[in-house]
Amino acid sequence: MQDKNIKVKDVCKCFGKTQVLNHVNMECNQGEITGIIGRNGAGKTVLFKIICGLLSLDSGEIVINGTKREKQADVLPSVGIIIEEPAFLKNYSGIKNLEYLYMINNKNSRPYLEGIMDKVGLDPKSKKHVGKYSMGMRQRLAIAQSIMEEPDFLVLDEPFNGLDNHGVDEMRELFLELKKSGKIILIASHNSEDINILCDHVYRMESGNLEAVR
Repeated sequence: MQDKNIKVKDVCKCFGKTQVLNHVNMECNQGEITGIIGRNGAGKTVLFKIICGLLSLDSGEIVINGTKREKQADVLPSVGIIIEEPAFLKNYSGIKNLEYLYMINNKNSRPYLEGIMDKVGLDPKSKKHVGKYSMGMRQRLAIAQSIMEEPDFLVLDEPFNGLDNHGVDEMRELFLELKKSGKIILIASHNSEDINILCDHVYRMESGNLEAVR
């Protein structure tokens, strides 16, 4: 069976007269973590939205498992996403939020979702409303949401936001486990330590230009 991968080829994106992505090229492979370092506004989030099919590109192409997707926005199949803060239902518990999202695809397994919450360090029995969660707890719930459908691809923009040092260590271990299971993982962070510890391949983005670091 052919390995899964994502190839970004010569991708450009402008908003008005502002060039946000400038002939970007990169490749993400199965069983690897690819990281992008860059300051806020460098173009990381725009690139992630284009890869996920949430935003169209102006030129270039995205190739998913050998199938070309050109200018049109076409949602990436089997993907778990953290891009910006998810819109959780604030008056419901974490497990209830996951249940509602899981039911969108006609799935229903509370024991399975409780296991996912355990995996990200949240108490599935807690009745605490998400609106009263700390930022770190909301981030853990976002990670739970991104992995609960067992996607082939994970596209994670600043996944460690709001986590304390212990939480960062736990999520690093989780991502390494997911890598070993054969996931394709793409992470963006402004923190070079996170990227250097986790990633097999590292890119730096600045003003829409992407450069391979290792």
